[in-house]
Amino acid sequence: MTENRRASLGLLVVLGPVLLVSMDGSILFLTMPTITRALAPTADQALWILDSYGFAVGSLLIAFGSLGDRYGRLKLLMIGAAVFGAGSAGAAFAPSPEWLIGCRVLMGLGGATLLPSGLAVLSELFPEPRHRSRAIGIFAATFAAGFAIGPILGGVLLSRFGWGSVFLVNLPVVAVFLAAAPFVLREVKTARPGKVDVLSIVLSAGGLLLAVYAVKHLAAYGLSWPTVLAGLVGAGVLTRFVLRQRKLAYPLLDVTLFREKVFTVAVLTGVLSLFAWSAAAYLTGIYLQSVLGWSVLAAALLALPGAAALTVMCVLTPAFALRIGSRATLVTCHFAMALGLALLLATTATGGVGWFVASTVVAGVGYGISFSLVADTAVGAVPAERAGSAGAIAETSNEIGNALGIAVLGSVAAFVVRMDGTVVAGLHVAMGVAAVLCAGLGVVALRWLPGQVRTS
Repeated sequence: MTENRRASLGLLVVLGPVLLVSMDGSILFLTMPTITRALAPTADQALWILDSYGFAVGSLLIAFGSLGDRYGRLKLLMIGAAVFGAGSAGAAFAPSPEWLIGCRVLMGLGGATLLPSGLAVLSELFPEPRHRSRAIGIFAATFAAGFAIGPILGGVLLSRFGWGSVFLVNLPVVAVFLAAAPFVLREVKTARPGKVDVLSIVLSAGGLLLAVYAVKHLAAYGLSWPTVLAGLVGAGVLTRFVLRQRKLAYPLLDVTLFREKVFTVAVLTGVLSLFAWSAAAYLTGIYLQSVLGWSVLAAALLALPGAAALTVMCVLTPAFALRIGSRATLVTCHFAMALGLALLLATTATGGVGWFVASTVVAGVGYGISFSLVADTAVGAVPAERAGSAGAIAETSNEIGNALGIAVLGSVAAFVVRMDGTVVAGLHVAMGVAAVLCAGLGVVALRWLPGQVRTS
């Protein structure tokens, strides 16, 4: 097998798991009403079913990237794919909400190995910089496309099969990867000093879960001492995590990178774009089905224009940034997301499909810019020797944003519904908050970013 052919086949093999990891972060958005009818989860269990996967991925992405550097990327890819497949199979036949949440966490553990290891393996497949840059661009576009495709695929599957099909669809891709990877991919290791700091992993994951647990319970059951205590302990643990990173010679999260304003804005953009997109996709799915009475397949088809806008912008953004500059492109991203989310405020209990479609298209322009530009901007903002850490943080920002969007804005919507009694009111408040945050970050970008923003 020639090197060019091996590289092309290797790219195809790697893209399968990448698509699954991102797709499974969003595939349940339109399927949750069906799962809710089947398993009858409580309000907070429903939110955990949605975002336990994203938190597992986001909390462990950097840690598993470090493990792969030391012990082998291909080895970690194979283990991660097998764990992801096992979690998918278990989720497909889950008899209870608790079982499904556990399987989603298992899928997240596998998914956390696939993104950083897959990216590192591509560097070995494409040693020539120009070809490597193109391959990484395809990798990023595939990851972005997965988020957009997830809800649509979920809706199509549910129109013909049971809800377990949204997990079973992963198994053929995992099987092909496990069969082909040993033949077209090679082991990749880098000599990294220092040990993996286990305490940092425990502090970051534990603090995040406690904080989100507090938010969920506050929305579902109101204010209570256990909820307040969980929130305070979570905040304290996360603070301890950040302080520990500043003292370690080889930290899990290089917090000194955030001294660079361009890097900070890029990472915040990565968090906020998925924060807004995931919440909007989830809440509008409920609105279309539960309020307007659309079928799951019809709701999926209504999301197609927005998915198309997102995908097209992923492709066009590099040329767009060259023409008007990365700073103007990032600012456009923030205000497009804000405007698109604000359009959802025009929806009512009796109509609003046109506003929904317009919202997904306008906001999709912003999401597409973010997915395409954030990693390059973050990496380009730091010295070359720290590019690996910057890239890992940029990837993590997407996963954390995806989980936080549902946890925070989903909880805000649930709280409003509990107080007001209408789904539309919950949607409006949550999307209003998201629009204000996006516009606010746009203003920050205008003030902080220099006239020319360097990308990698």
